[in-house]
Amino acid sequence: MNTNNEYLTIALCKGRLASKTLELLEGIGITCDEMKDKSSRKLIFVNEEQKMRFFLAKGPDVPTYVEYGVADIGVVGKDTIMEEQRRAYEVLDLGYGKCRMCVCGPESAAELLQHHEMIRVASKYPNIAKDYFYNKKFQTVDIIKLNGSVELGPIVGLSDVIVDIVETGSTLHENGLKVLEEICPLSARMIVNQVSMKLKAERIRDLISSLKHQL
Repeated sequence: MNTNNEYLTIALCKGRLASKTLELLEGIGITCDEMKDKSSRKLIFVNEEQKMRFFLAKGPDVPTYVEYGVADIGVVGKDTIMEEQRRAYEVLDLGYGKCRMCVCGPESAAELLQHHEMIRVASKYPNIAKDYFYNKKFQTVDIIKLNGSVELGPIVGLSDVIVDIVETGSTLHENGLKVLEEICPLSARMIVNQVSMKLKAERIRDLISSLKHQL
């Protein structure tokens, strides 16, 4: 467990979320010029003056780094937090990266969701799918984990429906599928390690407070 009080370490999800988060942090005066160097192969970036440390990670790994205290703070999508089921405090909805987690499929599959019959569900998010069908709909389902284009599931007859993230819905529409049920809204969230919340309480609370004013 990292109990080094000197630095505040933030794990960022690679890609658009990291860029947006760095923009937000710059707005409250926290900068890390090292991270702007696109040619850099460094994995950890430090602002010595502000005693801040940053590193980029794959989305699903961010909650893991936070749970184990390698990072005090993480910024990642709500879908990842729900799927990974790691121990951490979710402290702030950052409001960007908005989309929805939905049950999707062909129009004909809508009927299957009205009854408690066994259906097949394909998803990159088996934990979210299981929780929704078992604990909210009380419907027994066969969940098939896919890593690629889950839209293929119903098209090729692998599954009746899919559970996936929907932004615009255009990919669904192009493949003859539609949103049948919405599970929950999603966006980027800030999570905090449970021990860091005690050991670095003041710095973390100040950071959250400043970000709230910025949002």
